[in-house]
Order: sequence, then structure tokens, then C-alpha cells
Amino acid sequence: MTDRAPELLDSNRLAYAGGALPAASQARIGRRWGWWLYAEYRLTSMRAYLPTILIRSIGLPLLYLSSMGLGLGALVDSGAGRVEGVSYLVFVGPALLVSSIVMESSGEFTFPVMSGFKWQRHYFAASASPITPGQVAVGEVVAVGLRFIPEALLFWLALVWFGGVTAPASVLMVLIAPLAALAFGAPLMAFAATQTDEGYQFTFVQRFIVMPMFLFAGTFFPLSAMPTYLQWIGWISPMWHGTQLARVVGFGMANPWWLTWLHLLVLVVAAGGGIVASARMFERRLTR
Repeated sequence: MTDRAPELLDSNRLAYAGGALPAASQARIGRRWGWWLYAEYRLTSMRAYLPTILIRSIGLPLLYLSSMGLGLGALVDSGAGRVEGVSYLVFVGPALLVSSIVMESSGEFTFPVMSGFKWQRHYFAASASPITPGQVAVGEVVAVGLRFIPEALLFWLALVWFGGVTAPASVLMVLIAPLAALAFGAPLMAFAATQTDEGYQFTFVQRFIVMPMFLFAGTFFPLSAMPTYLQWIGWISPMWHGTQLARVVGFGMANPWWLTWLHLLVLVVAAGGGIVASARMFERRLTR
């Protein structure tokens, strides 16, 4: 970005020095780099709850891996034995990483989105500038996605510490988990952008979509172990597709090459479709 956006860098330097570029230059930067400018704003605003993010990012992996990986894992290993040819900790670890990031996306793309339209109304403030509503939507997704990467990295480091990964390629989980989170969160943001009042909509999503997805999408056991009439929950769930990809890179889980690519395709299409739908909804809400 340094070579392609010198005006953007000049604008930042001047802002820190108490100056500003001419209005025409600012408008040109906004039209071209508006999505990144809004992402910068959102990332900066997240500093307000940075301690909460850090506590969650460090404490949750330790809690999950201690209880589900080592505690329950010891019972599973001594009873049923190995799962997919590996210990239960190695099997469930990638799923816990992916599921924790995906579930967090359900919080980032619901009430904060409504806040941008109704309470703080910072979406309207941004769209009053040369930044377009579509760029605001893209910037929101970019900011949250970038925030999820270091959180996934901390969880992966905890997995390495606990011995929950066996392959060097497992580091790719740091990118797979945020992709799965956006595959679920971006369509959810499009839905949140249609809501004008805080009723039971988001509670419904948490209880009847997020929790069943967490419990029945192959997080704690192979999807094939479920009754056939329930396996569809996994197939339509970004969490399961992300979990399967994480297991492939985490311990080399046997998976047909076409199915691995299908998992990736589902996540990319869901995330991309959600971003497009969100941009359209933001355009509708912010220009009427």
C-alpha cells in the first residue's frame, strides 16, 4: 500500500501533525480507500475494550483446552480410544479454535451493527463523507476479520503448548478460523442491517442457530457419528467446513481432495456473498 497510496500516507502524517490535505485530495482518497479508512477507524475504536479482548483471547483457549481437551479427552482416550486416528485433544483442538472465533463473530456482527445505525450512528457519519455505504460495510468486515487473526494466533499457540497439533501446516488455522467467522458473520451482518429495533432477533440467532451449530456441527465428534437426519446441520454450517479444513492442516486428517476444496469454496462463497449483501443493505439504509 506504500507505493500505491502515497496520498493516504501523506494524509495520516498531516493528521498527526495537526494539518490536512486539500479537500479535493481528501475526497479522492475517500473514494479510493474509503473501506480501509473506515477499517482503521473501527480497529482504533476497538481499543476501548482491548482488555476484554485480551482476557478472552488468552483465557478461553486455556479453559477450553484444559476442560474439553485434557479433562474430557482423557476420558475419551481411556474409553473409546483414538478419534480419526489421533488423541481426542488433537481431534477437538482445531474445532475449538474455529468454533470460538465463529461464535465471536455472532457478537461482532449483530448489536454493534445495530449500534452503527441506531445508537451511535457512526455509519451515517462515515457515509456523509466521500466514503460510500458499501465501503463502510466492507471496512467493517475487514476490521473484524483482521482482529480475529491475532486471536486465532493466540489460540493456535495454546494448541501448540498443549500438544494439540501435530503438523507444521497447522499454522494455517490462523487464517482458516477468521475465514469461517466471516463466512458466518458477513451474512449475519447483512441480516442485522435490516433490523431497526432490538427485539428477540439476535437472541434467536444465538440460541437456535449458533448453539446448535456449535453442538451438532462436528465440533466434539465426527459428523458421521450423528444420525443421518441431523448431519445437514454440519453441511450448511460454516463452522463445520472451517473445522474440517482446520483438522486437515492440524493433524493431516484423511479427507478427499475434492472435499477439502469444497470446504474452502463454501467458506469463500459465503463470506463473499455476505459482504455483497451487506454492502447492498448498507446502501439502502444509508441513502434513503
